[in-house]
Amino acid sequence: MHLHPAVTALARSAADLALGSTCAGCGEHPGLLCSPCRDMLAGPARVISTVPEAPELALAAAADYRDVGAVVIGHKDHGRLPLAVPLGDALAVAVTALIAEAGGCTHGLGRELALVTVPSARAAVRRRGQDATARTARRAARTLRKSGQDAHLVRGLRHVRRVGDQGGLGRAAREQNLVDAMAVRRPALRLLQDRCVVVVDDVVTTGASVREAARALRAAGTVPCGVAAIAMAK
Repeated sequence: MHLHPAVTALARSAADLALGSTCAGCGEHPGLLCSPCRDMLAGPARVISTVPEAPELALAAAADYRDVGAVVIGHKDHGRLPLAVPLGDALAVAVTALIAEAGGCTHGLGRELALVTVPSARAAVRRRGQDATARTARRAARTLRKSGQDAHLVRGLRHVRRVGDQGGLGRAAREQNLVDAMAVRRPALRLLQDRCVVVVDDVVTTGASVREAARALRAAGTVPCGVAAIAMAK
């Protein structure tokens, strides 16, 4: 009998809590995430620069993918749902760095934030049983609100045609996969108005996904203040 991916993910999470597990980062220590691996995600943001091939887009990432990639994969592909907490907190670190240090937001710190996630391919969401990026962004918004920054997750983008999962594609294929692939959801236009809009993703590699997200936002009349990610893969 084949279980639905969402059921499998929940079962794995329950096992993590009930039976214990090894660290998703190093695999050497007991528990969901050991202190050294958790510290890799805690900031301060290690990358403050611009999106590859888009110098107009400021980028902040909490960590280097070489250090935290196993944690991201554990949450996204292996159903370890509790990892959304430390990963979401890492995303909040990146958002704070973008606004406070990178000069990405023209409105400045204190302006209401709209965290707009890069949409995941529908097939990938079905296979994984979850939208990992949305899950971590929701946690990031909650963490930012607790720190005094008014932030909300806005599922503002959608795919207008079928796209493949970026994970297994090379640089040129990633670009082609996403050409004019996104558009702003009409109901989201009101939610984005007069807010500091930050595009968020789990990992920035070539920058193809976040560049297309920014293009779609601009086409709808919304200029994003920058991009925040959990990690950057150089």
